[in-house]
Amino acid sequence: MTPVLVFDIETVPDVAGVRRIHAIGDDVDDAGVLAWFSQRRRASSGNDFAPIYLQQVVAIGCALRDSAGLRIWSIGDPGDPEPELIRRFFDGIEKYTPQLVSWNGSGFDLPVLNHRALIHGICASRYWDWGDEDREFRFNNYLARFHTRHLDVMDVVAQYQPRANASLDAIAKLCGFPGKLGMDGGDVAAAIAAGRIHEVRSYCECDVLNTYLLYQRFRLMRGEVDAGEYARELSLVRERISGYDAPHWRAFIAKWTGDPPCAPTT
Repeated sequence: MTPVLVFDIETVPDVAGVRRIHAIGDDVDDAGVLAWFSQRRRASSGNDFAPIYLQQVVAIGCALRDSAGLRIWSIGDPGDPEPELIRRFFDGIEKYTPQLVSWNGSGFDLPVLNHRALIHGICASRYWDWGDEDREFRFNNYLARFHTRHLDVMDVVAQYQPRANASLDAIAKLCGFPGKLGMDGGDVAAAIAAGRIHEVRSYCECDVLNTYLLYQRFRLMRGEVDAGEYARELSLVRERISGYDAPHWRAFIAKWTGDPPCAPTT
């Protein structure tokens, strides 16, 4: 089977990058830089969310489904710098050439990874292949929005219409899955500032698993799997995470109280 790699990233504003772009010296501390930049962003755009290229990656969560089973983890160690996390992510694509799956990966996660890889000089030749090395990539690559080697489930279900986008948390809960646990994206920067990187990594892993479950639901909807195959995959997921001795997985199982509602087949 083709390996399936579901991924999600967590980010914080790149303070060092803001300093470099705006020539802010060390006489202003990081909190002051962020306060100034947030005020500037609100004045120009109506919100203080940093632009894509100033989103520093602090965690990358993955779920790999292949013939060996299902594995869920955060890339690297909690203290690893951003370039190492990104390098290892793209090294995984180089090794497995997986089917990539995300929720809003086309709109956020991959553009962030692309910009940050460019900034750090990270090679990702398989990911950037448009068909020069592999002819099959001319017709289905990771880069074209309407190709499926990277499947952004949110984007596809919304038929590529931004006004139809839905949050991962909302759709996961509507489908009977746990949804987000512990925090949301707006809490990440404060958690990192407080040294709670382990909580951020756990939160990211839960987002990855919600995405994987929605991907299975999507496969059922489009007839790629039947109801029996779908049920068996969900059972495998339950069995796998029940074997993880970590608080966030115990919380995930506790919140996943039943199988998602599913229309009967005819």
